[in-house]
Amino acid sequence: MKKETVAVYCRLSVEDEGRGDAESESIQNQRSMLLAYAEEMGWEVYRVYADEDYSGLRDDRPAFQEMLRDAKCGCFSIILCKTQSRFTRNAATAETYLHGKFPLWGIRFVTAVDHVDTARRENKKARQINSLVNEWYSEELSDNIRAVFRRKMEEGQFLGNYAPYGYQKEQGQRHRLVPDGETAAVVEEIFSLYLSGLSCRKIAGTLTARGILTPSQLKKHRGEDLGRKDCTRWSAGTVRKILRNPVYLGHMVQGKEEKISFKEKKTRELPESRWIVVENTHEAIIKEDIFREAGRLMESRSKKRQLPEIQKREKQEEKT
Repeated sequence: MKKETVAVYCRLSVEDEGRGDAESESIQNQRSMLLAYAEEMGWEVYRVYADEDYSGLRDDRPAFQEMLRDAKCGCFSIILCKTQSRFTRNAATAETYLHGKFPLWGIRFVTAVDHVDTARRENKKARQINSLVNEWYSEELSDNIRAVFRRKMEEGQFLGNYAPYGYQKEQGQRHRLVPDGETAAVVEEIFSLYLSGLSCRKIAGTLTARGILTPSQLKKHRGEDLGRKDCTRWSAGTVRKILRNPVYLGHMVQGKEEKISFKEKKTRELPESRWIVVENTHEAIIKEDIFREAGRLMESRSKKRQLPEIQKREKQEEKT
């Protein structure tokens, strides 16, 4: 009699930290347990698929997607996981595959610990309850992490992956900023050039012509932020962003955006009233009178640029 063929799927992510059983959840231990389970059941293992450092809420996990493609092609008839949460923590994803696509593809889904088995009809309600519990856990975890981050922001701790241009993280204290000798001088020069009458566009052209590395080029040069496309030329937008950033006054401004949902990576910008501002958290690069003067000048220039457009609209309205 031909053995049934099984795909073994393992997953581990940061959401499993702090549960007290992180070691038992390791990819290696999941693999060992599931291979032993498959042998005990008399199933032939087609392949072991594993995703590490991927949340169970994400459907774009590489090994997960590869396994689904192979399942659709009929490469195996069973998918085996340690628990249903290893497969997904998203209730919609669980419903789509466990009760939708897998039956159409002839795939049986089995877990070794919480005894999920789509071949058992009476097991369906338990699977659906599992899906909700797994998703609720992820939502609660997301809320807890957000609360911890907010508390740290309110304490003035820097939580960004990379320090703002002009600063670096203090050695041995990654939540504190200190001026970067190489780039702090460039920030000072940007303010000086702007107050001398140069526009943001002309300042950007000057920095590019002098071969000063852009913020993205500098990150790449230092081995940071790899994978992003680096900008080889300074832009007016980058200069304008530096001129408007109160971090150069020694103030920490964070929490400018938030995730749309605990299930989504997309974020949305928050109104300034909701930003988290803590003053005097680090050494300033720019004096307050210079920063305020640059702000007033920028506002004045912005109004002058808008005036011709306003006059044009008013004339058009008069004609109509």
